[in-house]
Amino acid sequence: MTLVTTEIRDRIAHVTIDHGKANTLSSEVVAALDTALTDAEKAGEGTVGAMLITGTPGFLSGGFDLEEIKAGPESAGRLVTAGGALFTRMYGSSVPVVVACPGHAIAAGALLLLGADERIGTAGKFKIGLIETQIGMVLPRWAVEMAQERLDKRHEQIATVGARSYDPIGARNAGFLDEVVEPDELLDRATAAATYWANLPRAAYAGQVKMLRAARLAKLNAAVDADRGRAFDVAAE
Repeated sequence: MTLVTTEIRDRIAHVTIDHGKANTLSSEVVAALDTALTDAEKAGEGTVGAMLITGTPGFLSGGFDLEEIKAGPESAGRLVTAGGALFTRMYGSSVPVVVACPGHAIAAGALLLLGADERIGTAGKFKIGLIETQIGMVLPRWAVEMAQERLDKRHEQIATVGARSYDPIGARNAGFLDEVVEPDELLDRATAAATYWANLPRAAYAGQVKMLRAARLAKLNAAVDADRGRAFDVAAE
């Protein structure tokens, strides 16, 4: 079973997560997304100008794979740190990343949104948010850094400490999404957004990323590096 597929069309790398009902981010899925990003970066802007990530209808992702999280602190540490490294890479990549959110985006699914340049979500009865406090977990430092960078200041505390889940409109107001459209418009709108980003000169884009995001990226990388090789007791961080 292919958990992550990539198809390049019109200079956009269309990447789809398809991992069970909730599209959980297992180590295999995180590694496949990381490889897709590496391939996009290596392709050159004449071949790939932007990356567009989506899930299957109803779910972008329900978060990190619970089987790996529950397998023990070492397993949880490897997965959470790999996820942090991926989202940090996305945020600092030379290739713009757009996410089309087709439904729920919970925990690591919401963090995936925070790592992208532009996030288009679908309207509907979906939940988006960082629910870690609700389920007895504490966000790792890199996730806090990402939340502080991307979330609206008015929502930062209630979205992290308070573990508030939002509907798509609320998620847009909080900073998880940039736009909400009807379900049948999602992929067309997200593709249009990816096309816009793809048409930006890559060197100029990468220079702006370095200029505007360097300080936060340094904190993100430091937080991820501090977690490498460390057991991760999510309830006692």
